[in-house]
Amino acid sequence: TMSRYNNTYSYPGHYNAKSAGAMHLARIHGTEEDKVNCPFYFKIGACRHNDKCSRKHDRPAFSPTILIKHIYKHPVREAELQSLVGKQYKHNGVDEVDDFLTFYEDMYEELSKFGRLDCLCVCDNLGDHMVGHVYAKFCQEEDAADALQVMNGRYYDKRIMEVEYSPVTDFREARCRDFDEGSCARGGFCNFMHVKPVPIILLQDLEDEGEDWRRDDEQQRSRNHRDRHDKRNRSRSVSSDEHGEEMQIHSQSRSSHHRGRGDRSDYKGSSSGSRGRQRSSRRSRSRSR
Repeated sequence: TMSRYNNTYSYPGHYNAKSAGAMHLARIHGTEEDKVNCPFYFKIGACRHNDKCSRKHDRPAFSPTILIKHIYKHPVREAELQSLVGKQYKHNGVDEVDDFLTFYEDMYEELSKFGRLDCLCVCDNLGDHMVGHVYAKFCQEEDAADALQVMNGRYYDKRIMEVEYSPVTDFREARCRDFDEGSCARGGFCNFMHVKPVPIILLQDLEDEGEDWRRDDEQQRSRNHRDRHDKRNRSRSVSSDEHGEEMQIHSQSRSSHHRGRGDRSDYKGSSSGSRGRQRSSRRSRSRSR
């Protein structure tokens, strides 16, 4: 009897231990204490070891944030590439700022077509695993999904865009605080995000333009929907008029047949009347189209 009870009764303390273990794993997830998941990939969406990392890169199946990899042409990296092929990099500081702001406007305007952006970050890092990265966080996950589906594989400035979901949702944890304060000792090879600064006035203008574009697009789609709805109603109305004409003509032809073949004037009159009604019906349909 005791063995039966021992096999069927539960031990509350045993489940409390399991619950405590789960809470511990949740607490250390993505931190240095986590020996399974890579903390840098969890915080930044990039790791200098890439696929050779000893810890797991848990790639999200969906996220409000997308990453466009290596799409921004960093001037330092471009100068290095030019020197490798024996060419001189001719841009100065003013040109580099103008090029970046033009690039930022292009990215913001294109991405904001899919939905409202919470933030758009361009990395100033020089490490191979982060150089040229662009992070775009949308207010809605559905908008991020639409942007990924459309933009992945497209070309920008003769380069193909590689877009993926990013686990980064809190950029405060991803950004390098020392860089934001202007004193990062690691320079461009820091493993935290060095986010290139953007003028506040430019951001406000881009946000306003994005709102205007989405409002105009919504109004246009609403007009198109009404036009399609009205067109369907007109086609149904024309179809029902044609059906009524056919029924009326068929009824008149049957009545003339039953009146007898001798009364030719009545037959001719009904036939000419039906042809007139058909012509009138065609004219009304052509006007409705």
